[in-house]
Amino acid sequence: MTTGVYIHIPFCHQICNYCDFNKVFFKNQPVDEYIESLGKEMALAVSKNPAAYKEIQTIFLGGGTPTALSAEQLERLLTLIQTHIPMKHVIEFSTEANPDELTIEKLRVLKAFGINRLSLGVQSFDTELLKKLGRTHAPEQVIETIRQAKEVGFTNISIDLMYGLPGQTMEQWQNTLNQAFALDLPHYSAYSLIVEPKTIFFNLMNKGKLPLPGEDSEAAMYALLMKEMEKRGLHQYEISNFGRTDFESKHNLIYWDNDEYAGFGAGASGYVSSTRYTNHGPLKKYMDCIEAGELPIHHEHDVTEKEKIEEELFLGLRKTAGINKQHFYERYGKQVHDVFEKQINSLTEAGLLIEDEQAIYLSHQGKFVGNEVFQEFLID
Repeated sequence: MTTGVYIHIPFCHQICNYCDFNKVFFKNQPVDEYIESLGKEMALAVSKNPAAYKEIQTIFLGGGTPTALSAEQLERLLTLIQTHIPMKHVIEFSTEANPDELTIEKLRVLKAFGINRLSLGVQSFDTELLKKLGRTHAPEQVIETIRQAKEVGFTNISIDLMYGLPGQTMEQWQNTLNQAFALDLPHYSAYSLIVEPKTIFFNLMNKGKLPLPGEDSEAAMYALLMKEMEKRGLHQYEISNFGRTDFESKHNLIYWDNDEYAGFGAGASGYVSSTRYTNHGPLKKYMDCIEAGELPIHHEHDVTEKEKIEEELFLGLRKTAGINKQHFYERYGKQVHDVFEKQINSLTEAGLLIEDEQAIYLSHQGKFVGNEVFQEFLID
């Protein structure tokens, strides 16, 4: 059963130096036409498979930058979502946002149309590092935007932070954490920089012009992050996510629980009725498909039972709760040890996994090498 909906807004007023998501500069783009195409895609998908959309619980607007849209464009987009997506069971309606684009007018539109969670791309409170990242906001704008969001009535607010940045010191990271905690928010996400192909950072790295902290420094930053979050009662429920009880991201938990979700928009991915798919990325190709009355799917793959089981471990071990053994048995009709006994025993002996009666999960040490642990569960 599909329980989540992801909607991709590919427009940005500024392209960040580290971003590899499907995005285009806002200027001179068919933004209004794209919004109408999104509405048509949602209508077409729901009409083709209405049973899959009966119990949608979360909706997430991502990008790109959803708040690159004007207040009027946001209102049109949200109207189309409410028209075509069954909203009866939705408990979390989130949007990503940039601090320097989220005006009081836009905040009021978001609130009026039922959005109840904001995820702000802050990344750092260090002006020098923000410039290196290609971010256009100032630290003061983060504080003011959050003040306005609370004034409008938002209580579920999260910010994204990044560490392992070019030239970043432990002192800069500690200062960013201190300023983030001063905002007294119920949720924080923090990610180490991954230099992806086709980004400005990737080109700089290949030229030897990207002075990244070493592995030891990055590990020290992650250790500090976990320590500071725990000290403030922010529960680490996933490798990179921390929140107070009941403020965990319900939409992202759909991914980590290996549940199904729909993806709408150019370049969006989805997982519906045991099929993973990706939409066409180029705007014209995406919109032409929809105008022809076709779903804009570029690639789809029917997920095999073996792949589902691999993904269950690969994704589920990201959560600090790990893999619930009874849930695994109920979903796949076999014990997790029947499939992965060798890997579980080896990783437990190495101190990277912990197993108790109910679950299997990463140890503290395992969190530092999560990707290496996950790869052990690729069956072939």
